[in-house]
Amino acid sequence: MECREAVVSSLSWALIAGGALYLLQQTRSHTPYGRYAPPRESRCCPARLGWFLQEVPAFLLPLLLLLYTDAEPDNTGDRSTGRKLLLGTFMLHYFHRTFIYSFLMRGRPVPLTIVLYAAIFCSLNGFLQGHFLLHCARYDHGWLTHARLATGFLLFVCGLIVNIHSDHILRSLRRPGETIYRIPYGGMFEFVSGANFFGEIVEWCGYALATWSLPTFAFAFFTVCSIGPRALHHHRDYQQRFEDYPRSRKALIPFIL
Repeated sequence: MECREAVVSSLSWALIAGGALYLLQQTRSHTPYGRYAPPRESRCCPARLGWFLQEVPAFLLPLLLLLYTDAEPDNTGDRSTGRKLLLGTFMLHYFHRTFIYSFLMRGRPVPLTIVLYAAIFCSLNGFLQGHFLLHCARYDHGWLTHARLATGFLLFVCGLIVNIHSDHILRSLRRPGETIYRIPYGGMFEFVSGANFFGEIVEWCGYALATWSLPTFAFAFFTVCSIGPRALHHHRDYQQRFEDYPRSRKALIPFIL
């Protein structure tokens, strides 16, 4: 398959524009799911099913592109291997979110509109990241030894660990069937209220640094714009709910914000 440069560019800039608009929207209101879901929302999907349906396209579309590409002649050596390794980091995150996290979570039902919008986003972004890395990315010989690549991988792994550990802490706060909120402690929650969001942002910033491209930076930017404000909203919500909430804890960035 040949590189569709116009499609890659259009989708990348759409992510950037969409991220900026989503950031603006979240300065005015909360995204209506989780603790901010309307109390009488009638059209909802069970949390586990909803998360599975919305996340799975981001794993399946790159996988299909990867399987299709494997059938083509490969004359690019280590550069092709490296591109697939980078795509593998993207797929690793969404494999966990789809097939592990979705079946462990204990959240509230998700409005169907949120599931639909998230599934569309994951489909477009899954195609964008997969197509770009497999058919458009160009790297010079020896790029696998670049410090930027190693640093990006390290950030991705650290962010993934923080994200998974923080989700585990949040799940442990509830017994099966509960929907109440408690103060999380441990791990990065000792420093920030949105430890899970912090971990995911670090992940995708590392991914963008390793790949050093417009599509991946656009995705990292969208991630910051979408879940960064949610961390701030959660921080305020914790402070309002609990009089003994730790005052030294920040919202998203340790010691800063």
